[in-house]
Amino acid sequence: MSDIIKLLPDSVANQIAAGEVVQRPASVVKELLENAIDAGATQIQLIVKEAGKKLIQVIDNGSGMSETDARMCFERHATSKIKNATDLFAIRTMGFRGEAMASIAAVAQVELKTRRPHDDLGTMVYIEGSEVKTHEPCQCAQGTSIAVKNLFYNIPARRNFLKSDAIEYKYILEEFQRVALANPNIGFRLFHNGAEIFHLPATNLRKRVVGLLGAAFNERLVAVELETDFLRIFGFVGKPDFARKTRGEQFFFVNERFIKSSYLNHAVMAAYQNLLPEQTYPFYLIFIDIDPARIDVNVHPTKQEIKFDNEQVVYTFVKTTVLRALGMHSITPSIDFDTNINLFPSAGGNEQFLPSAEGQKEPVNGISGGKGYGSGGKNDTYRPVNRKTIPANWEELYQTEEVPQAEKPDEETEQPLTWPPFEEEQEPETLIIPSRQQTMEQPEQVAPVQLHNTYVLSSIKSGFILIDQQAASERILYERYLKSFSQSKPATQQLLFPQTIDLPRPDAELLRHILPDFNALGYHLEEFGQHTFVLRGIPTDNTLKGEEQRIIENLLEQFKLNLAELKTGHRQTLAQTLARSNAIKRGEKLSAAHMLALVDQLFACDMPYATPTGKPTIVTYYLADIEKQFERKKG
Repeated sequence: MSDIIKLLPDSVANQIAAGEVVQRPASVVKELLENAIDAGATQIQLIVKEAGKKLIQVIDNGSGMSETDARMCFERHATSKIKNATDLFAIRTMGFRGEAMASIAAVAQVELKTRRPHDDLGTMVYIEGSEVKTHEPCQCAQGTSIAVKNLFYNIPARRNFLKSDAIEYKYILEEFQRVALANPNIGFRLFHNGAEIFHLPATNLRKRVVGLLGAAFNERLVAVELETDFLRIFGFVGKPDFARKTRGEQFFFVNERFIKSSYLNHAVMAAYQNLLPEQTYPFYLIFIDIDPARIDVNVHPTKQEIKFDNEQVVYTFVKTTVLRALGMHSITPSIDFDTNINLFPSAGGNEQFLPSAEGQKEPVNGISGGKGYGSGGKNDTYRPVNRKTIPANWEELYQTEEVPQAEKPDEETEQPLTWPPFEEEQEPETLIIPSRQQTMEQPEQVAPVQLHNTYVLSSIKSGFILIDQQAASERILYERYLKSFSQSKPATQQLLFPQTIDLPRPDAELLRHILPDFNALGYHLEEFGQHTFVLRGIPTDNTLKGEEQRIIENLLEQFKLNLAELKTGHRQTLAQTLARSNAIKRGEKLSAAHMLALVDQLFACDMPYATPTGKPTIVTYYLADIEKQFERKKG
């Protein structure tokens, strides 16, 4: 038999390597920007067309390359960064493997122009699919210009797997942000389809954060800093008040290289413990400088994961540094563990006392009163602290409230119900149920019951159903928003004073892309600059007036998350995002009329049994199964 193992041609090997290194246009952006930084550039331009599918060009004023180096940089494993294996443990540069340029040239048309400062002429190299077409002298400015055209032109299957321009451009912006944040001493410019998106002069880190993410971030930043013989930590974390519902701007850099680390992220979140509501995430931008010999950066093809030789020590330092920063800015509470804190006052008054340095009893608000529990020993003397007194009727808080028995409102005068529900003092209205054939048994027209302010129990002939009030509200709103896209005039309430909404550039680009659909849901939002919008109207059912900036930011964060996970169309994603944001939440108390309206509207939906993401809205319990639980026999 003949031999069957053969060496792959270089062109095929390069395309295989490109599958790891060049996953999408943003991967090319990352590699080219990092090469420009390694070349010592002080000014870098990134030019993108059609979200990088047509053109990605990086122009820098760095050291440039010789005629030979200009050709050699496209060979596999050709690099100027390392000379032997020991250099792998002392890496301070961004690129070092020598795979990026070869991988890019294997799947695109690449034009390179470069010139060193002391050379009269530069060099131009043009490559298509790893094949060198041109290699000749040329006139060009000092530094290097690399233009990557028609990415994946020779691999149509890979090109077909690229997302929409909006999504691919979002990934490019993320890579640009990371590189620009890690190098505030370098000036950056970004152009997309001929428009200048960013013009960032060389500056300090705080100004770079504001320049990239928006002026609103200036008041959200808390500086963190720690320097030891083992490592140095510096950067910023966000104040808890500005935490978001999804993981947004969270950055770790080790030796100026962006990394992803769930372990270090846990350290930051542990520092925020008890400061954030559930399912919210803070902003952080944390740099770690450490001896390269203590880390291994060659563990992942994209170099976004590294290993520390002592992760536990790094974890402790990160958590402690963030805790100290939050405490210094009076964000975390300070606790004296030697203090005997009285939770209840004595019968003689409502005062609470804590130890004083002088050893004197000092009452709250200067009023003397009775002695608290736990007196004796070194905690027998007290000083005042501010506290809320326990209400006299505290026992009533633990009494079970009877469910009101309300009859269904007269259907002749009812109007569609808007969600979130009305204020308690208002009379809610219910929706007329359109006649339709349902596959599930309809609830009986009796007053439903709310369980734990989360579930609605409604009787049916064969038993009862439990409705998740949040899931049901999401389904109702989702279908309502989808129908509103076809309405020519959505219901909008004009604001007396228009509000200016300032967003980070990536969010502004995303909002600009979905603005027509966004306004079709009842908003009246207009562009007012590159990353600023003017809000002139809101949907009539919006009950969170005055919080429009936060609502829009949260909507965009959730929209990005849904778009990445669900891969649905823009309108479906936007409708689902708004439905989740405006839905009744678990823990909200509903009146009997509100519960009736919720049940009616749910069963009027086209698909009442599941949320837009497929989670059930209804669970049915049958009498036959219940009787079995009580071992009841017929007859």
